Amino acid sequence: MLSKTCSSMCLCIISMNEGCVDLIQLRYFQTVARYQHVSRAAEELKVAQPALSRSIARLESELGVPLFDRRGRRVALNRFGAVFLSRVAVALSELEQGRRELRDAAGLASGSVTVAAETLRTVTDLVAGFLVGHPDVSFRLRQTLPPAMPAELLAGDVDLCLASKLLPGAESADLLSEEVLLGVPPGHRLAGRARVTVAELAGEPFVTTRSGYWQRTLADELFQCGGISPAIACEGDEPYAIRGLISAGVGIGLLPALARSTPDPPVGWVRVDAPGCQRTLRIAWRAGAYLPAAARSFRDFAVSYFREWSPEE
Repeated sequence: MLSKTCSSMCLCIISMNEGCVDLIQLRYFQTVARYQHVSRAAEELKVAQPALSRSIARLESELGVPLFDRRGRRVALNRFGAVFLSRVAVALSELEQGRRELRDAAGLASGSVTVAAETLRTVTDLVAGFLVGHPDVSFRLRQTLPPAMPAELLAGDVDLCLASKLLPGAESADLLSEEVLLGVPPGHRLAGRARVTVAELAGEPFVTTRSGYWQRTLADELFQCGGISPAIACEGDEPYAIRGLISAGVGIGLLPALARSTPDPPVGWVRVDAPGCQRTLRIAWRAGAYLPAAARSFRDFAVSYFREWSPEE
């Protein structure tokens, strides 16, 4: 059954300011707002650019205010458009959730799950294991920085997020808490050491991610507490690549204990003698939102999967 919130939003969409605002207009408006360009939005929507422009003009007429400042084919949301966009995003998300809820209730679940993760390597084995028992479920996977995940959940672009930090506006379940270790190249001066202090890492070339990923956040916190500045040799957007770069001798870096479950590429593992050198991996979903049956099954499978995992000693 549709929620009261969803039902009220449906009524607001059907009748607004005594005009008639339909779903197509709202989706067109949302897409133009995302691209800030009429032609590009038209290509995405697969409609003619003049038809899209007329639809936006009718919407503005029905609302009684302009939504965009126009500069040729480029447009920019004005203050009215920004206010309206936030409401449209919630309304369309609620309607999509209602549609999914009804399909599930009628036994017509599409069997699809959209998952965002900091690195797709995290979900590879999860998806493979889940599909063994659920071969008809389809997946859409995307690599996303944690700061962008809350907006994707709110917009309904993704069902679930795998992240190593708490996400605002989301509920979550812990998958695993693990120690974070220092990875060093084979033959490095620290290879073979059982433990190392942060102070001993001064001047060492460091391989890490860009800001936004948990590895960079943790590294910055450790170095700040240790009173030294890291010598960043490499930073990127693929956390899984860090180990290969360490093995190649580019520098040292932080790796989760989970990575020890595979032997290649070879690195030396050293414990960091500092409090809080750990991470908690979580699976998150939008708080208060309807989660489709396939997504609920995958969430529960992920919790069970990591419950059986234990770090190598």
